[in-house]
Amino acid sequence: MLGNAMLFLIIAIVAGVLGFSGIAGAASTIAQILFAIFLILFLVSIFTGRRR
Repeated sequence: MLGNAMLFLIIAIVAGVLGFSGIAGAASTIAQILFAIFLILFLVSIFTGRRR
C-alpha cells in the first residue's frame, strides 16, 4: 500500500512538472488517500500486535 502511494506521488510530481495539472491533481489525491489508509492500518497493526 505504501508502495502504491509512493508510485502515485511520483506520477503526480512528474505530471506537475510536465504541465498536466489535472492528472497531477488526481494522482496526488489518490496518493494522499492511500497514505492515510496505510497509516491507519499500520497503527491498528501496532496496537493489535502488542496485546500478546
